[in-house]
Amino acid sequence: MAGSPYASALGRLRPEFPSFLGKEMFQTLLAARDPGELAKLLETTPYAADVARARTTHPGPTLLEVAINRTFVRRCRHAFEATPFAGRPVVAAYLGRWDVENVELILSSKAQGRAVGETEDFLVSSREIPAGLYAGVMTLDDFRQLLAEPTLDSTVTALVRYGYGAAVLPLVEAFQRTRDIFPILHALDRQYYRTVLESARFFQGDEWVVRELVASEIDLRNILLLLKGKQAELPLDAVVPRWLDGGTIPNSRAGELYAARTVPELADHLVRQFPSIGEGAADFAEAGSLRGYEVALQRDRAVAELKRLLGYPLSLAGIFAYLLRSELERADLRKVAFGKLYGLPHERLAPLLVSLRL
Repeated sequence: MAGSPYASALGRLRPEFPSFLGKEMFQTLLAARDPGELAKLLETTPYAADVARARTTHPGPTLLEVAINRTFVRRCRHAFEATPFAGRPVVAAYLGRWDVENVELILSSKAQGRAVGETEDFLVSSREIPAGLYAGVMTLDDFRQLLAEPTLDSTVTALVRYGYGAAVLPLVEAFQRTRDIFPILHALDRQYYRTVLESARFFQGDEWVVRELVASEIDLRNILLLLKGKQAELPLDAVVPRWLDGGTIPNSRAGELYAARTVPELADHLVRQFPSIGEGAADFAEAGSLRGYEVALQRDRAVAELKRLLGYPLSLAGIFAYLLRSELERADLRKVAFGKLYGLPHERLAPLLVSLRL
């Protein structure tokens, strides 16, 4: 193992783990009175430089979103550059998720008629560099050209040159009839997960960690799909077409799980895989909200995946442990930022943060 090509990656990334925000810092951030005070607190953390830069161009509510995304993208770039040559195709395919997120944001904005400037502020990018640049083929100028397209139809057509045409073009006619953007977004997600799983076929011998990580994410999304369908009292045949393949829970088991009479009963069937899922029952009983279930699922997955990934540091696992920590921190900071923007109290925000339980 001393000759592992990942020894250098470990040496470059391990010193960066202490830069992730700890539980005490998140408690401090939760105590901020408003987004302005939250931004000032972040200036005492590794986010300081990006907060300062964003302040010069985004003095309003988008300052935090821009700064958080920029720090996140720099971390993605650092992880990609630390990856040995043999592992880069897998890491690149995984990081393509941020190209897809940006494309989905643009398409959703087109469907809702949002302004170009309003949408661009929320692209996952850093100082003119989108996160997916290190994984895909799209630059920030490409995203701007998509934003400049006059309609969703023309935007979808423009996506052909970036490899997304086959997934979305057949769905444009249905969108014109129904104005339902979900099938297009779902097709992009399916293509993304299929691409990552194909890239993680066994070659070097350590790609299995990526397959497990992606499969657990797919499981989480499919479980949320079942919970939302059960809450909305949808029939099984309306839910199954939205299932994502590639997880550890097969499509064939969806019917068995969905046979549960209620949302809490469905959640009970998943306790073995997600021990904390029952914590969501109180929120559901009180307000009919699935948020508690979602946070519990995210937390259990994060704890299990980080424990597994950190157990194999001299492999792709070390790279993906760093990427997963980066993703979790970004997600939690965005929750805090939006919570402060809308005036949510500390006691409502704290339970939503995965980082407080890692």
